[in-house]
Amino acid sequence: MLNGLMMNTPLSLIEVLEYGAQVHPHAEIVSVRTEGDLHRQSYRRTLQRVAQLAHALVALGVRPGDRIGTLAWNGHRHVELYYAIAGLGAVCHTINPRLPADQMAYIVNHAGDSLLFFDTTFAPLVAGLRADFPAHTRYVAMTDFAHLPDGDDLLCYETLLQGQPEHYPWPDLDENAACALCYTSGTTGVPKGALYSHRSCLLQALFSTVCSNGVMKAGDRLLPVVPMFHVNAWGLPYAAPLTGGSLIMPGPALDGASLFALMDNEQVTGAWGVPTVWMGLLAEMDQQGRKPAVLERVVIGGSAPPASMITRFEKDYGLDVMQGWGMTEMNPTGSMSILTREEAALPVQERIKLKNNQGRRLFGVRMKLIGDDGATVPQDGQASGELYVKGPTVISAYYNNDEASAKSFDDDGWLATGDMARITDDGLLFIVDRAKDLIKSGGEWISSIDLENLAAAYPAVQECAVIGVPHPKWDERPLLVVVARPGANLDKTALLEHMAGGFARWQLPDEVIVVDELPHTATGKVSKLTLRETYARHLSDAH
Repeated sequence: MLNGLMMNTPLSLIEVLEYGAQVHPHAEIVSVRTEGDLHRQSYRRTLQRVAQLAHALVALGVRPGDRIGTLAWNGHRHVELYYAIAGLGAVCHTINPRLPADQMAYIVNHAGDSLLFFDTTFAPLVAGLRADFPAHTRYVAMTDFAHLPDGDDLLCYETLLQGQPEHYPWPDLDENAACALCYTSGTTGVPKGALYSHRSCLLQALFSTVCSNGVMKAGDRLLPVVPMFHVNAWGLPYAAPLTGGSLIMPGPALDGASLFALMDNEQVTGAWGVPTVWMGLLAEMDQQGRKPAVLERVVIGGSAPPASMITRFEKDYGLDVMQGWGMTEMNPTGSMSILTREEAALPVQERIKLKNNQGRRLFGVRMKLIGDDGATVPQDGQASGELYVKGPTVISAYYNNDEASAKSFDDDGWLATGDMARITDDGLLFIVDRAKDLIKSGGEWISSIDLENLAAAYPAVQECAVIGVPHPKWDERPLLVVVARPGANLDKTALLEHMAGGFARWQLPDEVIVVDELPHTATGKVSKLTLRETYARHLSDAH
């Protein structure tokens, strides 16, 4: 092999912000803050504050490889943490506040967070969990001194930055150095950590912008409704400075009316979020009788949107809808519903039909389908199999979890996604089922098996099954079907209260149905296919 004579310069995330600050000086970050104000600052000013934050972190003892937790909404301070932590060679661990308390405690301990930065809205949550967090963890409230919550040992974000130099001598890092850590609770058992590198995050940002056919460009004003604790807000905090787009950060106000007003006032051109969020926006658009002033595009991910949603956005309001598919393990995007030139010229109804799938793979993401017999399934648009992926933006193992890693990768290093899919010969991806019966509600995973295990422990339950059924707002909701023990008086409310101890309220089944017996397959397993067919419209009809 003959190597090329090129400089071996590592890819580094801090260079993304340096690029944005120099090449796109007029682009900005606009933030709805928990203090109640609307804050705006340029990428150039953001780079200066990131340098100040880096000096403060080093003064607090942060070293390369340290994990720094964040429990925060989308805002400029969260972006500053992304870049300062990564720039030092430390790891930004974003924490999902919607997780049950025991899972949140688990991931903070598993990650070993030395510092935890939190928005003031989460102060009660942090106070209630501190006894379960590592003893060495220190806490920083992401606010100014005037809004600092009670707590003698709390550090103040803005106070830490005061007086610090506005330039930092960023170290030369190996591009494979870890920079971000996200946990997924998308399967049974404890949450699993996906540990990203500078290289993977930067390549993901480049691949997604190149393959999205101009979805992001200089001068755009981009609204990430997808939280920054959800797989780095789908990479937008990295992609926007590269393309010259401004970031409009909504903070905690994610209802339809608040989003509409923010889009209107800040001239938002494109927005990213899960279907549940867009249902609220659509309702507000109907009430206003119009779309936000200059909104052009809505990007939907997290779970598949109903076809009616795509139709309404496109036909009723003239918006361009793009659907994306991916996983936390893929950092996160695997495919996007970008139309070819020929497809874009089709009549609107045919275009909408083409967008009602998971789109085509991004460059760098390889895909294969594996059948029940372990053989590769042809990508002919007809045959289906479990989807496996491989590429430079896909994890090679779970963080400090050998058992989960051993179960999730094949002998050639391909990641099993847990999704059943089919792929056409021109690369269109269709997710047709979930291999492990996971339920996705409002963009969040719920494990049916974990729910079943807890329900089955209730004394009056003989047998049970949890299935996901369609819901008009949340896409899917869990439905619990149980068989009572002979002679037992099964109290549905008491059963759900019993289950509430192990799950967040939003993860609990919406309803319990008591039946005489559950359907079974020939091998003696509960037939969830039969249950789904029986109760497919149950919650939809109830609403």
